[in-house]
Amino acid sequence: MDLRPDSRGKVRDIYDAGDNLLMVATDRISAFDFILPDEIPFKGEVLNRISKFWFDKFSDILPNHMVSIDPADFPEEFAQYRDYLCGRAMLVRKAEPILVECIVRGYLTGSGKKTYDQDGTVCGIKLPAGLTEASKLPEPLFTPSTKAAIGDHDENISYEQCVDLVGSDIASQLRDYSLKIYTAAAEYAATRGVIIADTKFEFGIIDGKVTLIDECMTPDSSRFWPADSYEEGKVQSSFDKQYLRNWLRANWDMTGEPPHLPEEVLEGTTQRYREAFQAITGEEFKPMKENA
Repeated sequence: MDLRPDSRGKVRDIYDAGDNLLMVATDRISAFDFILPDEIPFKGEVLNRISKFWFDKFSDILPNHMVSIDPADFPEEFAQYRDYLCGRAMLVRKAEPILVECIVRGYLTGSGKKTYDQDGTVCGIKLPAGLTEASKLPEPLFTPSTKAAIGDHDENISYEQCVDLVGSDIASQLRDYSLKIYTAAAEYAATRGVIIADTKFEFGIIDGKVTLIDECMTPDSSRFWPADSYEEGKVQSSFDKQYLRNWLRANWDMTGEPPHLPEEVLEGTTQRYREAFQAITGEEFKPMKENA
């Protein structure tokens, strides 16, 4: 698309659309805070449509910024790009972002497992002894982090530091909403044979209210594990980009520019994104423009 975005994130392009924004999920992929040189086919559409699914599902819990993903509802200036935008773009209300990443962890894995092994804590929260890789936590943990600029790294912060950043009222809403959405989603996902190990939310202020924005529980912002192969004590297979992260760890020393991905990794990652869509929504993934 030759229209120049007004702002660009790691995987999203943002266009000003008057009272709204047009948020376009590209096929770019990031890992370890690097944007990789290869794109993952259909990834953007999968992310966008999974987000829509969750936004619709949780609209009774709290407001979100979604207006529509139907290109017919987009401003006329985007009409000539409808084939590209179909499925991967979302018209959203403008929000004042709250600069905190709201992470909820339901299982011990990733960076949480690393710190637990060191001192028995996850993000400063003391946990019982005897937990191992992929152990279900006694209760979901709200573990916020800073929201870093592109190229920088997010940093875990305590709830008290979150209060210092945004105030006690906003901080308590971020915590309570994050835990409520995660719990509801995890219960639903369990009926679909999926474990949501952890996830990340972002919020903003619209009309004076805390509002869910950005994406919602996609393979980019969550760890999805198939329940039928879950086994405590080992690294789980997943529907998310952990497969790609594992390849990078084995083939790159994290210095310099990220390497190109071999065809089998591109195909394997695409397949996992499609599987995530089907597992969560209950529908087979078919690109929208093919059905237009």
